Amino acid sequence: MATIHFLILTLLLLASNLTFSLPLQDSPNFDSEIALFGDAAIVNGGSAVQLTRPTGSSSGLLVYNKPFKFIHSSSPLNPTSFSTDFSFSISPDPGDGLVLLFVPAGFPDKYSGKTSFGLSQEVDKFLGIEFDTSMDLAVGDENANHVGIDVCSLVSSRVGNVSSLNLVLNSGQNLRSWVDYDASSKRLEVRLSEMRKPRPYNPFLAFQIDLLEMWKGEEVFVGISSSSGNSAQTISVYSWKFRVRNVPNSMHSQPVDPLSYHGKGGEQRPEHKKVPCPLNMLSGLVLLIGCGALVALIVQSLWAIFAKRHSEEYSFRPADFGYKKGDSFDYFHRSS
Repeated sequence: MATIHFLILTLLLLASNLTFSLPLQDSPNFDSEIALFGDAAIVNGGSAVQLTRPTGSSSGLLVYNKPFKFIHSSSPLNPTSFSTDFSFSISPDPGDGLVLLFVPAGFPDKYSGKTSFGLSQEVDKFLGIEFDTSMDLAVGDENANHVGIDVCSLVSSRVGNVSSLNLVLNSGQNLRSWVDYDASSKRLEVRLSEMRKPRPYNPFLAFQIDLLEMWKGEEVFVGISSSSGNSAQTISVYSWKFRVRNVPNSMHSQPVDPLSYHGKGGEQRPEHKKVPCPLNMLSGLVLLIGCGALVALIVQSLWAIFAKRHSEEYSFRPADFGYKKGDSFDYFHRSS
């Protein structure tokens, strides 16, 4: 019965979740809720969205036109988690690459596209997962082939070298990335592989961040943005899926050391006192009594074995001892 209730609850939760997809590959269909800004345009009969043109200083934004929240006032105990994956390619030219963006409401209307990834100086709060193909020393880039997690700054809080995966972002090859955020553990994970390969088991990047603390009850837009810099780099997106889910915290195990949003990583949140549950207390008492009885039985058994061995060691037959004078010392010897 409990299993049936759990399945019903799960189905209800899934039914209320926001889900959208952009099945571009081999499909002329285009979601009407997807909006394009800047130089972004549908190409090849609807099989791709090209974010930048093969000209210098080009930029484009692909955004889902409906915002979501990381917490709802009607269900404050059910923070939002999300999963998204998208496939893309970057032409073999230097440039900024692309970024998966989470931005506040109003950002699409203010999109200028004149800076890196199209982010203007007015945007002081954002989360970005950048797939960067340029080495900009001004923001601390280590190389021109990396993935970075940006928190309110283009100076990445966490960076991964894509060369360690034997991949090159701007090789023109079709690649696929998975980005997942779990609200219970406050963990963001990024995976990357070639287009036709399965989802990697281990994340390429992992980062602790409390997006609920960062965004609170604000509306958030999600999109994919790109800029070519001064090059002819072109970026194409072939597919994109985004799913959010609101699962109660009670259905998750809490992390040992959860980190809340605070710049580049966060600070430890104060622990909340839990009200003891009578059923849990009774279960604990029964377990304690059972463990006590088991320990008592083990001690009793060990004591019986020890007492028996002790009796055998010190119960010996009477024997006669004789005294003998040696040359330099006296000693006892046992007579036969």
